[in-house]
Amino acid sequence: MLPSLHRDAPVQGGSLSGFQRSRILLAALEEASASGFEQTSVSSIVARARVSRKTFYELFDNREDCLCAVFEEAVAQMAQAVAPSYTQGQGRWSEQVRAALGALLALLERELDIGAFVLEYVTHGARVNPEPRLLLLEHLRSVFDDGRSQAKSSYEPSPLAADVVVGGVLAVLHARVQTSPRHLASLMNPLMSMIVLPHLGPAAAARELRRPPLASAAKRAKAARGPLEGLGMRVTYRTARALSVIAHAPGRSNVEIGSRVDIADAGQTSKLLARLEGLGLIENRGAGHAYGAPNAWHLTRKGREVDAAIGAQAPAGGPSRSAR
Repeated sequence: MLPSLHRDAPVQGGSLSGFQRSRILLAALEEASASGFEQTSVSSIVARARVSRKTFYELFDNREDCLCAVFEEAVAQMAQAVAPSYTQGQGRWSEQVRAALGALLALLERELDIGAFVLEYVTHGARVNPEPRLLLLEHLRSVFDDGRSQAKSSYEPSPLAADVVVGGVLAVLHARVQTSPRHLASLMNPLMSMIVLPHLGPAAAARELRRPPLASAAKRAKAARGPLEGLGMRVTYRTARALSVIAHAPGRSNVEIGSRVDIADAGQTSKLLARLEGLGLIENRGAGHAYGAPNAWHLTRKGREVDAAIGAQAPAGGPSRSAR
């Protein structure tokens, strides 16, 4: 059940046991992140989850069973975010690995608790049930071995190359997450150099070091926000809909916009439009009430930029921009 590591995620099936399991897994993740694996006990987990010990043991055999479940779901969540970058990557193996590594570094910066948990489990936390750890390591080795198809005939990696590279990358990530978790993007080129060296040789490794650096997740997010940065208001569903309605049909009146944004109260519509006008996003080109005519709203240049930025960031499956 992949979404259970997020507080606001829906519980599949909506069952009470599913809800309680999600709470326990999230509590175990938070407790391990706050106190470490060794100090994470059943007592601390149930206290944080606010469930009884009886409920815990109805769902898990013991502490290790619970932590293993957290690990499996965390890995599944990471795979969902990273795997498409590798499998759908364009070009050569090294470019696919680079795309996947970039997605992984961004995820580790964005979901620090989940990434730190997985790295800690791989390095120290799999004493009781090593099987999930071994499955993950085997998968990572197979990704490295895919590079044989790109290797030159003059380069034949050592039989231990996959173990050395995978272990080295995980060790570097584990150490850096503990010390500089917000600057993981700087690891992209050094790690890629390490990864390609056994298959492609020192020249390819040197080229990876010279490639443009990857911006941090925070910088990429700030750049992606563009015109939304410093807007001075929270962009709500109704704000986005109002801008979209005006963008698709300039000159609409208050009443027309209100009906399409699902605001029944005329006063609320006026307040929303006045706020957007005050922010310089829309302008009234109609004669207005002073002459007995309705308002006629148009987007300003800034408004068009904000509307475009909202559209670019709209999640898949979200409200349609064309729905009116």
